[in-house]
Amino acid sequence: MVSIITPMFNSEAFISDTIQSILQQTYTNWELILIDDNSNDKTKEIAQSYIKKYANISLIINNKNFGAAISRNKGIDAAKGNFIAFLDADDLWKPEKLEKQITFIKANGCDVCFSSYSLINEAGECLNKQIKALPVLTYKKLLKSNYIGNLTGVYSVKTLGKIKSTNLRKRQDWLLWLAALKKSGKPAQGINESLAFYRVRENAMSSNKLGLLKYNYWVYKKGLKFSTIKSSYFIIRFLFEHFFIKSKQTINEI
Repeated sequence: MVSIITPMFNSEAFISDTIQSILQQTYTNWELILIDDNSNDKTKEIAQSYIKKYANISLIINNKNFGAAISRNKGIDAAKGNFIAFLDADDLWKPEKLEKQITFIKANGCDVCFSSYSLINEAGECLNKQIKALPVLTYKKLLKSNYIGNLTGVYSVKTLGKIKSTNLRKRQDWLLWLAALKKSGKPAQGINESLAFYRVRENAMSSNKLGLLKYNYWVYKKGLKFSTIKSSYFIIRFLFEHFFIKSKQTINEI
């Protein structure tokens, strides 16, 4: 079984579409764990309407806003599956996403799998851009920049146990995948096909270059406990990797 972890905060505009994309999966052996991070809109009510209809959907409600890391970790703690996957409350999966990844993992014996994904705008319209997955991703390469789109990542609980997020407000998903690869000792393997849609939001951190720099520095300094000098060295490496190497992974879709 695959345990799908979806943290939510004021997600009423998108959460129904996100859940529907899971319900439409051709792979049906899954559970969806929704974690509401103290929303003040109708997110909880929408989630509860699905819980009444589907026994494999559950809801955890936070009594205050903890952030994505703690919310994801609550979902991971509750997970019962042999695999854990993540889907944020504004993103979407293509129907064969889980089936293709689980088949790929079993055929290739990898502990961590991810895929390419396509970009949509806030209205759900295709931007005709795709982020290509590297076929093989080592820990050393992942340390330079986050090459795993969190909405596509799947890891094996059977071989790695439950890998949790470090409690940072931003970029905690990068730290989770670094921890998974470090524990695995094997590279992650990427599927070339786009299997998901990432929604580009107007206030997205990736569009804020200064915020991107700050939060990536904290990945090295607070998340990985690197010294100030080592963290500064890695942030320079990150900048080069992000703007001159990783940028080539974004291609135009036909």
